[in-house]
Amino acid sequence: MVEEIPLYPFNGEGEHLILKIRKKDLTTWELIEILSNFLGVKKKEIGYAGLKDKHALTYQYISLPKKYEEKLKNFSHPNIKIVEKTYHNNKIRVGHLKGNRFWMRFKKVLDKEKSKIESVLEWIKKYGMPNYFGVQRFGVDGKNYLEGKEIVEGKRDIRDKKTKEFLISSYQSYLFNSLLAKRVTLSNLLSSFSEREVEEILKLPKESLKDAKKQPHPFKILKGDILMHYPFGKIFFEEPKIASDRFVQKDIAPTGLIAGKRVKRAVEVARIIEEEFDKEIKEDGSRRYFFVFPEIISQKYIPQKAWYELEFILPKGSYATILVDFLKGQNERE
Repeated sequence: MVEEIPLYPFNGEGEHLILKIRKKDLTTWELIEILSNFLGVKKKEIGYAGLKDKHALTYQYISLPKKYEEKLKNFSHPNIKIVEKTYHNNKIRVGHLKGNRFWMRFKKVLDKEKSKIESVLEWIKKYGMPNYFGVQRFGVDGKNYLEGKEIVEGKRDIRDKKTKEFLISSYQSYLFNSLLAKRVTLSNLLSSFSEREVEEILKLPKESLKDAKKQPHPFKILKGDILMHYPFGKIFFEEPKIASDRFVQKDIAPTGLIAGKRVKRAVEVARIIEEEFDKEIKEDGSRRYFFVFPEIISQKYIPQKAWYELEFILPKGSYATILVDFLKGQNERE
């Protein structure tokens, strides 16, 4: 079960009708299409903050022009329920959410699996988790990014603007995941080998790795990394030794490149690694946290049924599937 946490409280008045909707077995796009067809409203007039998984019971907020409220009284669908409604001055736009609250039940969890889950959860509570894009970003066969790559390289042309943007975004996400995977590998190597050995393996200057090895967080901050206050704030540079202590305190987190235009690049040794995944893309780029800190609200084991129930909050743009992969020990990405 997934529930959106709005970025701000709705003020209860204005020209936009705000609906809290419960849906199941539907994507957000399918939900919007159903409402558009029933109400006769253009899809672009329907506002939403984020896309919610089809394979879950989800609660999300959407906005409509207030004039459609009367017609909505006759709306009925077996997989859609309007839970509550209010009003607001502005249309809901993509990204206008604080985060998402998740509730999950894992079945057939025996004592051995329970211990593993709780061990990993303790690690996540202390250090956070890698902020990979989830499999949903890459399509059913996981190959959407290849089409996006072809579009970027001028080898494929897609006329539909939304499809084109989605495929390019998938390629940008793939590049970010690849960069993050390399940084995770570097951090793991530094924990297991000397700076000289890592220098030989990854061809990075030894002196730049010396202080990184001593950092308390398993994910190592490098000289030239771009940092960001957590859970939101401006980007900035800071000496790795100072930044690493603040990282452990969950005050800041290092960021990775989403390749594109109008985005700040890392410098020095961080840039040496980042440059491999920095492709010329006409769409805007951005910075994304390398690590996020899930808020574990509750965890409960029911031995009679071999169930493990978990409730947690993730910031917007982070994927619960990544946390599940982490619990299963699948924390590496291509």
